[in-house]
Amino acid sequence: MSGGILLLLMFLLAKTCVGNSIFIPMDEKQVNHLKAYGIAYWILKSDIEVDWLLNYRGGSFMCKYYPKIQNELAVRGVSYEIISDAQVNAIVTEIASPAVNYDIMKLEKAPRVAVYSPKSKQPWDDAVTLCLSYAEIPYDVIFDDEVLNETLPKYDWLHLHHEDFTGQYGKFYATYANMPWYIEQQHEAEETARKFGFHKVSQLKLAVVKRIKGFVAGGGFLFAMCSATDSFDIALAADGVDICEHMYDGDPADPQAQEKLNFENTLAFTNFHLSRDPYQYEFSDIDNNFPERGLVQSNDYFSVFQFSAKWDPIPTMLTQNHEKQVKGFYGQTTGFKKRLIKPDVVIMGETKSINEAKYIHGVLGKGFWTYYGGHDPEDYQHQVGEEPTDLNLHPNSPGFRLILNNILFSCCQEKETEDMRLVLLFLILVVISCKPIAHAQSESSTLTKIVEQEVGATATIETNSAKTFALAYQNQGKVLTYIVIRMVDMKVVVKEKIHDGVVRWYSDMQIEKVVTPGIVKRDPNSDNASVKMIDLKKFVINLK
Repeated sequence: MSGGILLLLMFLLAKTCVGNSIFIPMDEKQVNHLKAYGIAYWILKSDIEVDWLLNYRGGSFMCKYYPKIQNELAVRGVSYEIISDAQVNAIVTEIASPAVNYDIMKLEKAPRVAVYSPKSKQPWDDAVTLCLSYAEIPYDVIFDDEVLNETLPKYDWLHLHHEDFTGQYGKFYATYANMPWYIEQQHEAEETARKFGFHKVSQLKLAVVKRIKGFVAGGGFLFAMCSATDSFDIALAADGVDICEHMYDGDPADPQAQEKLNFENTLAFTNFHLSRDPYQYEFSDIDNNFPERGLVQSNDYFSVFQFSAKWDPIPTMLTQNHEKQVKGFYGQTTGFKKRLIKPDVVIMGETKSINEAKYIHGVLGKGFWTYYGGHDPEDYQHQVGEEPTDLNLHPNSPGFRLILNNILFSCCQEKETEDMRLVLLFLILVVISCKPIAHAQSESSTLTKIVEQEVGATATIETNSAKTFALAYQNQGKVLTYIVIRMVDMKVVVKEKIHDGVVRWYSDMQIEKVVTPGIVKRDPNSDNASVKMIDLKKFVINLK
């Protein structure tokens, strides 16, 4: 009899779950934030879509209910709720409101992950591999052989392990030149260089850097921490220039190396100065090191920005967190001087008091890159030879969460990712095509004249955040006249008059047109909708 009752209860439970969804909170109610990312990845590997609720309760996740997902959540110790369709609809409706800074990003495919790291044992750990392993997200380890043998196209996401791409072996010579691990590292690098026909390790590393840059330009996602960030850019800037002293490559560095740097080659940094002292544990002045920072562990924090989820989905995804003040931490490269960061780079986390950027992001071709300063978010000053951090003691680490955001960012629905790339590619086109700065005033004057002619002298002008389109509108009684101007060639691409309505930016490539007053329901797919969306992607030129 008891067995029959148990069976009945199981049947009733299964019936109640039909049509339900699983909600994974990512605010303070989550007991293990890091493993929650692993669950999201595991769900995607099971060919089940996941909704990432940007800015909603710390960037929560939601998916259809399946018993196997519920079981996996329980096994991994991740907090979750089973919610009804009515609750899902209420969440979606709340997120859709233009009055709140929320949005939904659909994730549909788990990325193939690679970590660029030496195969031999290193006397330090790596924060990314630590949290990937803890979150149970699988990855392959690749190094120079695999990169130069064209294996990168197999992957969607690449992390650069604590690495020196300049060919100076981390500039550890003064302290560790006689250590067995240093000698072995140098021997392996020189052997690999010879195998691929290079005379110097710096030439080998430059070839690797160029392949990785090509991987990003072709649509890959690059994430780098610590010394991999600035040494990657320094290697690009020093293409064709010898910046290594004799103990690193057998001959002296070019005395004119600084003057020969080409900052146009870099991803993030410009106008930096090399550290020419081969005994100094520093590559350049990009890094904010200890004497310059003036902070100690008790007051070392950086702020994570909150972006507009509906207008700026890319940095919004990368900054999802349950805390906006994150503990600082050191590394060979701790943070980036803001004055040396290129103007088109997005700063997502900073220590404003010392003018330092900690977490930055940018676009290259069809792909994206992120740099994160420091070595280990839960070990303030991790030393060579220390034991790895035990993430069982830090399951809610906001610093490690930023790393895992980058993994899920590459899971975006293909169409969504292409739309975001389109906006950023168009921004690049505008930068390339724009007039010199000296002509900026005349460009502004041209825009004003067009608006005066087409709309009126008192029209309001609003550009999108990428400065690729301008929306201008003016009310005359109950009639609103508006135009959309493509900034690259100052062409009016949309012009219309509407009665009793308003227009406003909805996203970088969409304008929302409300043609009836009052509270309305958004239905952009309906011809009879009160709110209609004007899609500007069809007006983008010269991108194909």
